[in-house]
Amino acid sequence: MKVIVVGATGMVGQAVLREALADARVERVLTLGRRATGQTHPKLRELVHADLFDLSAVESQLSGFDACLYCLGVTSAGMSEADYAHITYELTLVIARTLAKVNPALTFCFVSGAGADSSERGRVMWARVKGKTENALRELPFRAVFVFRPGLILPMDGITSRTRSYRILYALMTPFFPLLRRMPKRVTTTRRLGRAMIHVAMEGAPKSVLERADLNELAGPDL
Repeated sequence: MKVIVVGATGMVGQAVLREALADARVERVLTLGRRATGQTHPKLRELVHADLFDLSAVESQLSGFDACLYCLGVTSAGMSEADYAHITYELTLVIARTLAKVNPALTFCFVSGAGADSSERGRVMWARVKGKTENALRELPFRAVFVFRPGLILPMDGITSRTRSYRILYALMTPFFPLLRRMPKRVTTTRRLGRAMIHVAMEGAPKSVLERADLNELAGPDL
């Protein structure tokens, strides 16, 4: 399988990239983002592109892939709805439409959020925007679209968040990680999320929206 990882420098993206590089069934990995990951691997190629809203110059380099693992995202804290939607909705759709055009048989795996509002009418801003993005992705001519709603994610394998407030929160929670990892209905881990996304990209899933417990079941226990 050949995969594109979008947003590979974030916490989720780092995890997905790690699992993709470790999985022998994944033969080629392309990362797409504004900055390099700093990693090297025989099956990894990085496509660093400053303006992700205009992929015309690199479109030809995005063809020939089986799946996109879309991990790019920002926190809504302190952002207006317009600014948050610009990244979460508009940028996602720009990238997704380009991939749909050059890879019509591609499976698109989108990291959303627990509580995303598919009605698009709820009171919580980020949930409305996430739900709107999920709905729009389902309208694109991909082979399949799967939505991941992981909720609380515990970082493993030295992976860290780029958001300072999240790093502080995780530092405070570290003593409780061993206990939390044994509660798959409440939390998942970066390792499980990465494995679940690769599993679904390769084999599909019984439903298109995967909540925390679903992806933990697909991923199996942390190794």
